Amino acid sequence: MTAERYLNHPTFGMLYRVAPAGEGRDVYATLYAQRMYFLVTLQPRGAQFEVIPFQDARHHAEINLARSRRNGLEEHQRWKELFNQTFI
Repeated sequence: MTAERYLNHPTFGMLYRVAPAGEGRDVYATLYAQRMYFLVTLQPRGAQFEVIPFQDARHHAEINLARSRRNGLEEHQRWKELFNQTFI
């Protein structure tokens, strides 16, 4: 994980990146309420936000955790910490 990422949603305010979801998409959560999750696709002319259920967001994050385990302990620890803060 290189750095924390944030986006500003037009209705729900600040979102933070929870996990990459593949294919140029990332899972984001609302910063304050932490109960809404979005699958975000960044495009040249903005971003596409798709609301997803908690379980889908958690599933993407679990896949990311498994992937990060192979990439090194330091990276895995950062993703695991974020996972615990977000989903547990």
